Amino acid sequence: MARRRHLRDRVIGLGLRLLARLPLRVNHALGALLGGLVWYLPTRAAAITRTNLALCFPEKDRTWRRRVGRRSLIAMGQALTESPWLWQSSPETLGRLAARPPDYAALARREDGRALFLCAPHLGSWEFAGLDAARHGAMATLYSPFKTPEIDRWVREARASTGAELAPADRSGLRILQQARDRGEIIGILPDQSPKGASGQHASFFGRPALTMTLLPRLLRGRTDHVVFLFAERLPKGRGFRYHEIEAGPEVADRDFARAAAAINAHVEALVRRRPEQYNWAYKRFNPPPEGWSDPYRRGA
Repeated sequence: MARRRHLRDRVIGLGLRLLARLPLRVNHALGALLGGLVWYLPTRAAAITRTNLALCFPEKDRTWRRRVGRRSLIAMGQALTESPWLWQSSPETLGRLAARPPDYAALARREDGRALFLCAPHLGSWEFAGLDAARHGAMATLYSPFKTPEIDRWVREARASTGAELAPADRSGLRILQQARDRGEIIGILPDQSPKGASGQHASFFGRPALTMTLLPRLLRGRTDHVVFLFAERLPKGRGFRYHEIEAGPEVADRDFARAAAAINAHVEALVRRRPEQYNWAYKRFNPPPEGWSDPYRRGA
């Protein structure tokens, strides 16, 4: 078993190094091919994508949902294949990939002692958004280690190379985020990541309850830090990325976590509606459901 895992990791490492050397345009073409295969074959990812789009856009016809579903899996294929290329890119290269500098950069340069929370959902290229953010100031970001050591090493080295401090998703990571907040630094969060255990709050997302993390309002409690929701739209033919940003108000820091979670999901939903074809619809966003609601991903549901 150990030999098989070692061989698998070596093959994965070889594939990562190959993708890192290909031009971004070619890289994206391979990702599109991969995503297209996932859509047309009887895969679980395609089934979850169809379910999520039917739940979130019941007013759209089947042709629209099929088109968006296929394009979203293509986008996820590109997110997968572009990552090694981004991980080995220099900060200067990352800067050139932005169609224009992000608006939040001005907030990051303010010396008012307040932290800047960047909330990037699984939309567009969240890997680019996270790597590029560290160019604009000291940054700490939540991090869940990859099971494959080769991928985990790449990610850790890449994010450290642009200046980000990785905060593991445990108590030690929470302390890192709190310390970065107190220093007035940038903090990166994936706001649509379903929390584990009972640490979340169900709140409406596209009209259906979704378990939502309460980490953001917990970190913001009693503070007036800046909060920006954003995503980096992937432009065609490897031309780079275009930022979309929403500066949030005090509602995301509400002491009532139910109201804060609803505000968080409202901002994420507003961004997703701008480019639904670049959202990760293959993620079981509505699992686990609250009491009294059925599991939409259960076969026959």
